[in-house]
Amino acid sequence: MYKNELDNAIKSGKISNSFVFFGESNFLIDMYTKMLTNIEDSSILAFYHDEYNFNSAKAHLSQASLFGDRNILIIKSEKKVPKKELDILIEFCEKNSDNVFIYAYYGSDHKTYNNKKTFNKSSTMSVRFFNPKDYEAQNIVLQVAREKNVNIDKYSISHLLNIHNGNVALACNEMDKFRVYDREITTKDIENLVFGLAEISIDDLIKKLLNKKDFKEDLTNILEHGEDEIRVITAITSYLTQLYMFNIYIRVNGTPNALEILGYPAPKFVVDEKAAMSLKFKPNIYYKLQELLLNSELKMKSSNVDKNAILLSTLIRIQKLI
Repeated sequence: MYKNELDNAIKSGKISNSFVFFGESNFLIDMYTKMLTNIEDSSILAFYHDEYNFNSAKAHLSQASLFGDRNILIIKSEKKVPKKELDILIEFCEKNSDNVFIYAYYGSDHKTYNNKKTFNKSSTMSVRFFNPKDYEAQNIVLQVAREKNVNIDKYSISHLLNIHNGNVALACNEMDKFRVYDREITTKDIENLVFGLAEISIDDLIKKLLNKKDFKEDLTNILEHGEDEIRVITAITSYLTQLYMFNIYIRVNGTPNALEILGYPAPKFVVDEKAAMSLKFKPNIYYKLQELLLNSELKMKSSNVDKNAILLSTLIRIQKLI
């Protein structure tokens, strides 16, 4: 099932009470999860990342509703919930229409849930969300603007999205900034008030970090404009993985080959830059950096932690290691 089919089901009232959301757009997964679980007088149990516990999830859906409340279970994870456990949780929704269950899968392996046969024995709606097209992105931002009483037209929204390289989540975050203005938001306002992704680059932050330069201003700007601390960590991990691949290839073959290292051709200046950077660190340093980043990501995915503090501490420790 795709987004338009889910939208039609919502409009017609022919909607299930159990859902599996997956795909390329985390923003849409989050948006529809929030929309479909925004139910008054409900008892909500939500698991994030590694918090998921099958026995607790099962107990929540199996317990009798108190005072007529509806039991809502939300699982948000990059890891797959075992199919047998998923089937049991869905079965609780099949037996009790007052239950609501949403499994929001943020991983990249979509084959399982993209197969119509996976949930054909239940009424579960398995929905794949692709990144919204330009007109869809504009409509989503316009909807958020109306909800927050921001007076802005589609032309200005298009300009805003261009500044943020089409990132719908960041464009929507700007509405909180605009809502204080009791007038129409113009493109001039956007130019003056918005610091776009074109100017805020995680790659630039990483380069400053690895060159042992002051990165704090860049980090503050990135976080203030909606980037998540975990995504900053994963971006650094991915960047270092590429550098390590360059390092190994150059030590074995003498010169870098982007097509063989990355799987696609890259501009010469990009290859030269990454090759030079990759050779600055020895293999044992790469190991220590990856270990630090993975441990920090794990800590961030625990409940009730200060992700900002963990991120800043991690970046300072990276500069000490190199």
